[in-house]
Amino acid sequence: MSTVNRRGASSPRDLARIGDRLSFVYLERCTVHRDSHAITAEDADGVTHIPSATIGTLLLGPGTRITHQAMAVLGDSGAGVAWVGEHGVRYYAGGRALTRSSGLVEAQATAWANRRTRLEVARAMYRLRFPDEDPAGRTRQDLLLMEGRRLKDCYRHESARTGVPWRRREYHRDDFSAGDAPNQGVTAAAQCMYGIAHAVVAALGCSPGLGFVHSGHERSFVLDVADLYKTEIAIPAAFDAAAEGVEDVAARTRRMLRDRINETGLLDRCVRDIKDLLSYDGTRDTADPSQDRMTLQSDGDRHVEGGRNYGDEIIW
Repeated sequence: MSTVNRRGASSPRDLARIGDRLSFVYLERCTVHRDSHAITAEDADGVTHIPSATIGTLLLGPGTRITHQAMAVLGDSGAGVAWVGEHGVRYYAGGRALTRSSGLVEAQATAWANRRTRLEVARAMYRLRFPDEDPAGRTRQDLLLMEGRRLKDCYRHESARTGVPWRRREYHRDDFSAGDAPNQGVTAAAQCMYGIAHAVVAALGCSPGLGFVHSGHERSFVLDVADLYKTEIAIPAAFDAAAEGVEDVAARTRRMLRDRINETGLLDRCVRDIKDLLSYDGTRDTADPSQDRMTLQSDGDRHVEGGRNYGDEIIW
């Protein structure tokens, strides 16, 4: 028997309030339980209550355990959940957030499946990132060269602004501490942005794997979205954190990044940007937020009402 309409009380319209949430909460070495409509984080220092509806993404670091009921309330409230490594700089797995409509993922798949429209979306992404440089008519190679130059310029600019020495970008996958302070900050900021972007992508019902700039990875579209705000928000926060000292750079980066994401309303902006990039006008959404819209596909790209048996009917 179908249970598609037997969801919790949360409405998909709640996703429109994603900008009112904390961008992410990072926990480590604790046990996460449920207490009514909140989750609790219990460690050696005591118990902390966190309303589930205020969380955009919950990042679970080393030493965390989470109960089934805690996951249930997080899923019902539409919060993203990701299991990450030490300092939050390695992504291991993610929980899928609440979504009911397939409208956005269909728009994404339609744009992705055609080479011309896929390139158009990629150009639009670069236009968002670098509004002073027109990507119209640029090839893929042109776009990659553009990005490389602009990232190098961004690193040099932030180094000069903060006084933090910068040599080159280094990412040590298996040894976070091997990088210098600004590289640790950039890595921590990037991984936090990936977690946030993944939560928004999942909450909107998009496919994390259908990317327009990145390709071949299960989170290609997540990387696309996170990169939209790399030079504006992530890298400056990393250099500001590194400017305060070489100790605990990852933790300071997370705090600074979280504050800036909330101050700038980035989550709401991320939702708007994804919809604009995919030219989605919301026509597949239901008028009544408490109801799912389930149809059956017929000939001629027509959709008929679901939940009915058409064995004795002719559909015109």
